[in-house]
Amino acid sequence: MNRDAMLLGGALVLWIAFLAFWWGDLIQLTSVGVLGGVVLTVVAVAVHYSSGAGWEPTDDISQEVLERRAETVPETAFPEPMNRSIGGGGAVAVEGAAAEGELAEEEAEEAEAGFDPASLSEDEIETFEIEYTKEGETIEVANNETLLEAGEDEGWDLPYACREGQCLSCAGHVADGPAEDFIRHGNNEMLGEEEMDEGYCLTCTAYPVADFTLETSESP
Repeated sequence: MNRDAMLLGGALVLWIAFLAFWWGDLIQLTSVGVLGGVVLTVVAVAVHYSSGAGWEPTDDISQEVLERRAETVPETAFPEPMNRSIGGGGAVAVEGAAAEGELAEEEAEEAEAGFDPASLSEDEIETFEIEYTKEGETIEVANNETLLEAGEDEGWDLPYACREGQCLSCAGHVADGPAEDFIRHGNNEMLGEEEMDEGYCLTCTAYPVADFTLETSESP
């Protein structure tokens, strides 16, 4: 119990005692008890308001709690705001991104290594109608046969040299759009992405994946 409480309690006791005695006609209003009670009460009130209530606010620990919480959460590879997710919500995003990354790597490796027709099973073999404009005919070409081989099977004298995708002697042009939409190369060491976008391909290593029109003896 602090000093202010003691003073106020004492004053209250004196006033209660005074009222009890006064009620029983044991004391008069001019007695020393009345004056003493008044003086003690005034002193207690004055001391109370001059020194304050003595209460002090507690420290704000919210920032400290947040910092401790942050220390327990593992960081992710994502920039803000994704790594704000507390409680494992970012793990799903990490797994999804990893799967997409693996798929992209596989596609990049396949494009770099080239298409291998021997990897196709019998169920995967398809034929497509290819129009050879300069030869004036449309023939069916399987997706495990090059455009050059298909033309030679028809008896056409198509140009070639290395037959390995290492020169432009056999180059042809896909009239329907970007070459990568219609063929895939087993090997391509000559054509860049821009030339492929313009429709150029190497017929000696180009395998069809759709129907299209081909112009042979056309190089970028």
